[in-house]
Amino acid sequence: MPPASRSIDSLAKVSTATITTILLKKGLRNVWMRGTRPLRAGQPRLVGPAFTLRFVPAREDLATPESWASPISTRAAIEAMPEGVITVVDAMGITDAGIFGDILCARMKKRGVEALVTDGVVRDVAGVLGTGLPVWCQGGAAPPSVAGLTFVAWQQPIGCGGVAVFPDDIVVVDDDGAVLIPAKLLDDVLAAAPEQERMEEWIMGEVDKGASLPGLYPMNAETKARYDATKR
Repeated sequence: MPPASRSIDSLAKVSTATITTILLKKGLRNVWMRGTRPLRAGQPRLVGPAFTLRFVPAREDLATPESWASPISTRAAIEAMPEGVITVVDAMGITDAGIFGDILCARMKKRGVEALVTDGVVRDVAGVLGTGLPVWCQGGAAPPSVAGLTFVAWQQPIGCGGVAVFPDDIVVVDDDGAVLIPAKLLDDVLAAAPEQERMEEWIMGEVDKGASLPGLYPMNAETKARYDATKR
C-alpha cells in the first residue's frame, strides 16, 4: 500500500467529531456536510478522496430520461470513478428526487467506490441497501433525478450540505455524518489526531472517576500538568 494510502487509512481510527475539533483549532468551522446521515445504522467509518458530482435545478429540455444516455450523465461519471474514492454529490439539498437508485449504486460498488455522500436522497432504498454500498444522505424518494434535477458535471468543485468540496479533498464518514478535510491540511490532521484522541480518552477516564468539568474540559494549567505527566 502506498504511503499516502496508509496515511488516509489511519484516519479510519479517528472520529469525525475529533476531526472537526482539530480543524476548528485551525480556523475551519464549516467542514461538516449538513444532511449527510447514514442510510443504514452501523455503517463503518470510512475515509477516501472525494470524487465530485454536480446537479443543478431541473430544466425541462435537459432533465429527461433520454439524458441518461448522454456523454455527460451520471452513468458516464460512474464509469470514471476510480477504486477507493468517496463519491460526493451536490444535489442542492433537494429531497423529492432520488439522485441514484439500486442499479447505479450496484455499479459503484462493483467499481470499488467506498461510499456515496449527498445532501439529497436516493431512490429504491431497499435495493440500494441490498447493494452493500454505504450511503450517507437525507433519506429516500421514489421519483428519479430528472424529476427535480439536471446532472451537469463531475470532478469539479461543488457544494454539498453547505460545504465546499474540491476533487481529491479527503472525506471521512461515520455515525455523525460526513466531514471534509482540505487536501493540503491532511498532514496536519494526521499529526494532531492521535494526541487529540488520547487527550479526550484521558479526560473521559477522569470523568468516570467523578472529576468535575471546570478545569478539566477544557484543561487548566494544573490539569494539563497532570495529563502531561501521564505521557512521560
